[in-house]
Amino acid sequence: MDRNTDYIALYKSTAAGLRKRFLKKPNVAEGRDQFASLAKNLSQQDCPSYAGFCSLAQARCEHGLGNFPSEIQCLVDAGRYFVLAEKQTSDLLCPSYQENLSAAINCYEHAIKVSVDSGEPSLAALNCQELAAVLLDFKKPGEASIYYQRAAELLLQNPIECLQNMKKVASCKINEEDYEGALTVLTEMQFMAQERGGVADSEKPLGIYTDILIHCEVTRVLLLMILQPTPQRIRPEHAQTLEKYAWHNNSEDQNYILELMGFDLFLLLQSLVVTCLCRCPVSLMRLMSCMHYRQRLCLS
Repeated sequence: MDRNTDYIALYKSTAAGLRKRFLKKPNVAEGRDQFASLAKNLSQQDCPSYAGFCSLAQARCEHGLGNFPSEIQCLVDAGRYFVLAEKQTSDLLCPSYQENLSAAINCYEHAIKVSVDSGEPSLAALNCQELAAVLLDFKKPGEASIYYQRAAELLLQNPIECLQNMKKVASCKINEEDYEGALTVLTEMQFMAQERGGVADSEKPLGIYTDILIHCEVTRVLLLMILQPTPQRIRPEHAQTLEKYAWHNNSEDQNYILELMGFDLFLLLQSLVVTCLCRCPVSLMRLMSCMHYRQRLCLS
């Protein structure tokens, strides 16, 4: 920070000029410009936390002027400044209560609220996604899943974007070892993809919906193998999933999934399910070697 400039005094004088006085209306537009200039200068001098406070003050000015798009942008800028300040503290290995991260979360949440109130759900979802990505960078998958879920709810009218956010919710829950929660999300994804795929359930869906359904099916089978639910506790849709792989029965569901993912992948999953149900570790190790070999072939 420039030692020859008292930025705190400049901030206070600008804020004092915005106070209401008798028979004198404050010049909010001038104050907004001064706060914007302060934020820019402080950012250039590598003082992101102070720049964040100036952007917050600028956002309050935009709110007073009724300029909601600019208010949202200022709030997001403030959140980014606070995130940068928290990253600097983390990189220096300094003790911290993560107060800058908390300030950033508050800024993003306020921006999301203003976006929703302004009738801009897509912009609110974008801010949710950005905040969730920040929380993942700070190793907080549980909190990130909340904002990915909120983004999915805001994007219900856009099924592909909604499904992509739900996929990230499931990934966060798996990282947290919340396998039950991930299984529930993936089941909802599968139902939505089948409903929005544009074709009947007995036919192969089109485009990206096919990839989403395959991802959901494979991940659900793997999660069920991890959870190993008892017959008394397993949900009907999960039992139906396992039945498709437990034995060859030529049922409509089995033929549908066989056409969807192809014979090789279906046979690999069926072998995995049978091996896990038989509790044969030797066969499981051989199967894992086969899966790693197939993965190397796909990547080569």
